[in-house]
Amino acid sequence: MKHQKHTKLEKPFAGDFGRQEWAIIGTTCAHIQSLVQDISARLPDFKIAYLDASHAGEQDSSDLYLSYTRHHRVHEFRTREDLNKWQIRPYFNQAGMLLLNGNHFQGQRQIVVIDSVKENSLSKKLDRLTDVGLVLLKDREKIYDFLSEKVGNVPVLDYGDLEGIVDFLRKQYQEPELYGLVLMGGKSRRMGRDKGLIAYHGKPQREYVAELLSTFTQKTFFSGRGDQAGEVTSGFEFIPDTFLGLGPYGGILSAFQRHPDKAWLVMAVDLPKMDQQGLQELVDGRNSRKLATAFLNEQSRFPEPLVTIWEPAGYAVLLNFLAQGYSCPRKVLINSDIELLEISAPEKLMNVNTPEDFGQV
Repeated sequence: MKHQKHTKLEKPFAGDFGRQEWAIIGTTCAHIQSLVQDISARLPDFKIAYLDASHAGEQDSSDLYLSYTRHHRVHEFRTREDLNKWQIRPYFNQAGMLLLNGNHFQGQRQIVVIDSVKENSLSKKLDRLTDVGLVLLKDREKIYDFLSEKVGNVPVLDYGDLEGIVDFLRKQYQEPELYGLVLMGGKSRRMGRDKGLIAYHGKPQREYVAELLSTFTQKTFFSGRGDQAGEVTSGFEFIPDTFLGLGPYGGILSAFQRHPDKAWLVMAVDLPKMDQQGLQELVDGRNSRKLATAFLNEQSRFPEPLVTIWEPAGYAVLLNFLAQGYSCPRKVLINSDIELLEISAPEKLMNVNTPEDFGQV
């Protein structure tokens, strides 16, 4: 067997800069910028991001390594550092869709504009057309002959049909698959016995939770310490903590490390009153274009982290908080753009950690 020097990890980004990229190519930079603004205005809930290069007349005389300016709700960072794609990716981590100026950047997928002004230029950039999804006719009634092989049988719209373009992009948006994660619990010191084995519903709670999550997810996993792997006998896969000593935070990060492009419906075994109806409310209220979807805990008035849907963008944010010395998933939820829901029956969020709590249940 060939020796592998570094651990093989799943990559969370599909394109060079974002998860869902569309490069617009075939027309002038000014027209691309204008089209992006029109699309963004019609898809405000999508968190549209844009990647471009500087153009003639745009100069910055500052010698500062990094500057930050706040204009009310607009935050502007400028740096003289020579950034590569790995350094740029975090800035686009939470973008629901990334549009690129295809005259300057290669995109995961492409929108080709048929504009006679750029016909010659486009003919020299055919290598950038790797996955054309849409053609826009600007000033011609048909596609160039040299594009026929690259374009194939894709939708063709008029360049001015903004509603059609927006409808196309909305339909192309791919909501991440939802996986389930059962947080089996720590060492249950306060309870005095394994919380995951308490049979509130006629079976060990961790098995009940796994079966519950499975009704909403494509695949469900158990999460716990490495020495707990042998305890799982119900047929569900086990993800051992690779981020050690961090409790639920480490379990969520370990799941993202295994499958970074999936969304995770996470639930701990400490919530015995949570049922199918409660989870249905969470799944129905899911906003995949935000970092996470969580319930508001009526007692604490904070998001409840023990039953939450984390989107793929949450992986980088959780790592960022950890790098700053924080390992509380609730703190991440409080300080991030999330979908916060009111649950119809607040008692379902009751957390059971002690014999006294158990007595109440």
